Amino acid sequence: MSQRNVLIGCTGSVASIKLPVLISKLRESGLNLQIKVIVTKHAEHFFSTEDIPCDVANIYRDEDEWTSWKGRGDPVLHIELGKWADLMVIAPLDANSLAKLAQGLCENLLLCTARAWDFSKPLLFCPAMNTRMWEHPITAGQIETLRSWGLREIPCVAKTLMCGDTGLGAMAEVDTIVNEVLRCLVETTNGK
Repeated sequence: MSQRNVLIGCTGSVASIKLPVLISKLRESGLNLQIKVIVTKHAEHFFSTEDIPCDVANIYRDEDEWTSWKGRGDPVLHIELGKWADLMVIAPLDANSLAKLAQGLCENLLLCTARAWDFSKPLLFCPAMNTRMWEHPITAGQIETLRSWGLREIPCVAKTLMCGDTGLGAMAEVDTIVNEVLRCLVETTNGK
C-alpha cells in the first residue's frame, strides 16, 4: 500500500494521555503512514510533546492557523489539512467538542478542519467523558447527529475512570482505535 496520511485530532479529555501510544501503535501497524496531529489547548494539558514520536510530521495548534496565513491567496491551514489527510480520527472527542461539532461550531483549528471535511473520506470519532456526562440526555442526540452525517463512531467503553467513577464514557482502547483506522484505510484503498 502506498503512503496514507492520517490526521489525529485530540481534545481536552484526560484520554489525551494516550496520544503517544496511539501514534506509536499506528506506526507499528506495518502500513506506510504519515501522521499529523491537531491538538486543542486543553488537550495539551494531558501529554508532553516530548512523548510524541519524533517522526510525526507536525503537531498543530490553534495559533498555527493564524501564523500560517498572511493574505489573500495563502493556504488556509484547516483546508490544507483536510486535503492532505486520507482519514481523520478524533481521539478523544470530549463532551465540549462533541457538542460544538454537532452544532457546526468551529472556534478552533480542530473544529474548523472537521467542519470543512470532505465526507467522501472517513472521519472517525472516539467519545470520551465522565459517565455522568455520557448519560446526560443531550449526548445521545449529539452522537446520532455525527453518525447521521456519515462520521464513524468508535464507541466508548465502561471502566473505572481517572476520577474514580466507574461506568461508560472512557475512550475506546487504543488497539480498538488502531484496528478501526487500519480497516478504514484498507477499505478506502480497495475502493469500497
